[in-house]
Amino acid sequence: MNKAIVNKILITLGFLLAYRVLAYVPVPGVDTAVIKTFFDSNSGNALGLFNMFSGNAVERLSIISLGIMPYITASIIMELLAATFPTLAKMKKERDGMVKYMQIVRYATVVITLVQAVGVSIGLKSIGGGPQGAILIDMNVFIAVSAFSMLAGTMMLMWIGEQITQRGMGNGISLIIFAGIVSGIPAAIGGTFKLVNTGEINFLVLLAIMVIIIATVLSIIFVELGERRVPVSYARKVIMQNQNKRVMNYIPIKLNLSGVIPPIFASALLMFPSTLLQASSNSTVMAIADFLSPNGYAYNVLMFGLVIFFAYFYSSIVFNAKDISENLKRQGGFIPGLRPGEGTAGFLNEVASRLTFWGALYLALISTLPWVLVKSMGVPFYFGGTAVLIVVQVAIDTMRKIEAQIYMSKYQTLSAVGL
Repeated sequence: MNKAIVNKILITLGFLLAYRVLAYVPVPGVDTAVIKTFFDSNSGNALGLFNMFSGNAVERLSIISLGIMPYITASIIMELLAATFPTLAKMKKERDGMVKYMQIVRYATVVITLVQAVGVSIGLKSIGGGPQGAILIDMNVFIAVSAFSMLAGTMMLMWIGEQITQRGMGNGISLIIFAGIVSGIPAAIGGTFKLVNTGEINFLVLLAIMVIIIATVLSIIFVELGERRVPVSYARKVIMQNQNKRVMNYIPIKLNLSGVIPPIFASALLMFPSTLLQASSNSTVMAIADFLSPNGYAYNVLMFGLVIFFAYFYSSIVFNAKDISENLKRQGGFIPGLRPGEGTAGFLNEVASRLTFWGALYLALISTLPWVLVKSMGVPFYFGGTAVLIVVQVAIDTMRKIEAQIYMSKYQTLSAVGL
C-alpha cells in the first residue's frame, strides 16, 4: 500500500475513534446509573436494538444517543419522494441539484432529530422512582439542553460520516453503524459465556449457536460475492483503439444489488415509532410498543416485508438498465443476440429483476431467521441477523474498496514507468 492509501485508512480510523469517544460524552443533567439499569432490563426490545446501532451510546444517554438513524430516516423519506416526484428525481441527477437535495436531507435530519430528542427527554421522566425520573435538573431546562445536545451530536456524526466517505476509505455512514455494532460484540460474547457458566445456556447449545453463526457469515460472504456476468462484445475498431487498455467484456450484476441498505432502512423505519412509543407511560401506547418489540412476531413479519420492499426499491435506483445500455451503445459494445438500445435495456432489467428476487429473499431471511435463535436459545441480541449482515457486508465492501485503491495505485505506477 502506498502512502495515500495508508493515510486514508488512518483518517478513517481516526474519525471512528472520535465517534467512539463521543459515545461516552453524556447529556448534562441526567442520572446515568438509572438509565443504565433501565436499559439492562429492556435489552430485548426496540430500545435494545436502538442501543445496539448506537454502539451503547443510548444507555449512557450520550450526545450521540440518537446515532445516525435520523439521517437514515431522512434519506429514506427523500428517496421515496424522489421516486414519486420526477422534479426531485431530476434534481438528484444534476450536480448543482444534488447539492440542494443533500441540503434538504440535512434539514429533514434536524427536524427528525429534534422530534426524537424531545420525545426521549420527556420519556426520561418516567424512568426511576423519583418525581422527575432520571432527570436531575428542571424539566423545561433539561428538554432544551438535551434536545440541542443530541442535535449537535447527530450533526457531528453526519459530518464524520461525510468526511470518511470523502477523505477516508469506505462508506462513512455504514462504517459508523459497523463500529457501533462491533464495539458491543466483546461484551455480548462475555455475556454469553457468563450464561454458560451459570448454567442458563448448555455448552452444546453454545456450540450449536457458534456453528449457526459461522454458517450465517459464510452464506453472507458467498452471496455477497455472487454475480451474474452478462457477456459483451465490442466492434473491432473499438478493440484496436483500446488495445493497450483493458476492455471489460462483461457486465457484472450482483446477486444482492441493494447491499446493506434494505436492513438498515427497515430497522430505522421500525425503530422511529418504537422509540417515540417507549417514551410514553400510557397503557395503550405501551401495548403497541410491546407489539412492535423485536422479540415479537409482528416486528419480524414487518421486518421481512420491509426488507424485500427496500431491496426492490433501492435496486431500481442503483441499477439503471437504460443508462447502461446507452453507455454501451456509445462505446461500441453490444450483448450478443440483442439489439442495442431498448432491447439491451429490457434484457438487463429482466436479469436484474430475477436476481433482485433472490437477493431480496436472502436479505429478508438473514434479517429475520436468526431471531428464532434469539427466541428459542436466549442468544444475546448482538447475534441477530441484521447485525451480522451489516458487519459482514460493510467489511466486504470496505475490503473491496481498499483492494481497488491498491490496484489503481499499481496501474498508475506501471503507467508512470512506461512513460
